[in-house]
Amino acid sequence: MALQVSDTIKQMYNEAKQLIAEAQKIIVIQAENPDGDSLASALALEDLLADKDVVLYCPVEIPKYLRYIPGWDRVVGDFDTSADLAIIVDTAADVLLSKVLEARGARHFLESHPVLVIDHHTTESNLSFPHTMLSGEAISTGEVIFNLSKDAGWEISKDAAELLLASQLADSLGLSTQGVTPESYRIAAELTELGAHVANIEERRREFMKKAPEILKYKGELLQRIEYFLNGKLALVHIPFEEIEQYSDKYNPSVLVLDEMRLVDDVQVAIAIKTYPDGKLTGKLRSNKPVSEAIAGYFGGGGHQYAAGFRVYEDYDKVVQELLTATEKAFQET
Repeated sequence: MALQVSDTIKQMYNEAKQLIAEAQKIIVIQAENPDGDSLASALALEDLLADKDVVLYCPVEIPKYLRYIPGWDRVVGDFDTSADLAIIVDTAADVLLSKVLEARGARHFLESHPVLVIDHHTTESNLSFPHTMLSGEAISTGEVIFNLSKDAGWEISKDAAELLLASQLADSLGLSTQGVTPESYRIAAELTELGAHVANIEERRREFMKKAPEILKYKGELLQRIEYFLNGKLALVHIPFEEIEQYSDKYNPSVLVLDEMRLVDDVQVAIAIKTYPDGKLTGKLRSNKPVSEAIAGYFGGGGHQYAAGFRVYEDYDKVVQELLTATEKAFQET
């Protein structure tokens, strides 16, 4: 069954294709919180646009637990201002690009060059520079890129197919989350026909997901620190900066425990809060009810109904109280 494409989506495809066609050198930008979707999507674009000069950029080093995605080592940490076009993948939030905007020449470049944002989140863009959006209801940015590729008639190689499938799997927990649609499975099937295979991706992912004994011990410490609020419906864990420094390169502390937190009786929302020396505080949310985006939105963040994040500069105790208010409100409105 062919997917019906709205006039709005067609217009976005046409604008995206024109921007790409007019560029010779493209910088593909990930936010400062790279994940499997953003990395695989960026690498897929590099393959799909093989006739262009493509630079892959991220303001932070790609974490070790994402290095199961082949090509991660081609992502550089220097912003190349000689490009003709910037493509930002997997975010349309200024707060998640703060490190990008601090890079030498980056803000001027983004304000003076064409910028295409390819994203799948439903949160409205709040970027502080001119840009063209390409988005849609999808479980991953990779799905949006797949649909753009089909519309543009780009050849999808076996490598690109595997990267696009990896992006789907990463953002949907292996096609198991509530946002997965029949179209998601159709795309996965076509990518499999093109040579991608879930088993190959999963084998690599599991190898890179292996944990050192110290990480397993730390996970146990985090689990013991979980606090419960709102009659057990909200589970919260705090990760201070010294632990971020000590463990993040080996394994993302919040990812260690969020899924287990959601599996506790009565828990509807699990939140991991990280605190930094400059007063920054970040929150990563996972939920069993479609409330994550609404809660994160209270703090100017966003994401999906079941997974979202935010960043603020506030006192930790104050943010916890605000989280209780935002969560109760989200429950009432759901």
